[in-house]
Amino acid sequence: MFKDRRDAGRKLARELEAYEDQDVVVLAIPRGGVEVGYQVAKYLDADLSLLIARKLPYPDQPEAGFGAVAEDGSTVILRDAARWVSDETIETVVEEQRQEIERRVAVLRQGESLPDLEDRTVILVDDGIAMGSTMRAAIECCRHYGARKVVVAVPVAGREVTEKIGGERDGLADEVVVLEQPRFFRAVAQVYERWYDVPDSEVTAIMERWRGEHEGEE
Repeated sequence: MFKDRRDAGRKLARELEAYEDQDVVVLAIPRGGVEVGYQVAKYLDADLSLLIARKLPYPDQPEAGFGAVAEDGSTVILRDAARWVSDETIETVVEEQRQEIERRVAVLRQGESLPDLEDRTVILVDDGIAMGSTMRAAIECCRHYGARKVVVAVPVAGREVTEKIGGERDGLADEVVVLEQPRFFRAVAQVYERWYDVPDSEVTAIMERWRGEHEGEE
């Protein structure tokens, strides 16, 4: 159990100690993953940025989804989940989320490009993994930009999705670090004492804090 995202990030960072001072880049997935990613990057003395990826929600049930899309256009459709969704609806939802991605790049990343990922180790951080489609789209995005190694690091995830993302034979990531894998996993929030939807203002405040702490560095 974690007190909050800050606590989870600090505990996660200690599990990633092997990457300290290894010129890695931490990419946090907004909005819930940003405080977690900040703590990891601070502990590892790594670069920090935001990778924008969005769940593709059902129009009539937005808390659930049938896939995800990342900022480079990498798209994951969960075919079983999308079975009853028309192609037209899928196209509409994807376009809506691409527009939201553009907004988040402009607001949360101040319009800046992702750092150069070519031949680098990337640590992808979120506050947890539920269905896994958002993380899968983020992994594809990192591969697209030439990352040499992709490490997925989260405080909590279900056992099945952890295996799909990091399985030895067919895993999408090179390494997966998960602190908690509840036997009866229902939602990411279940392992946090304090859970809330993170607003844009909190994300921008965290990133402003980061820039202030690293002002003047090359």
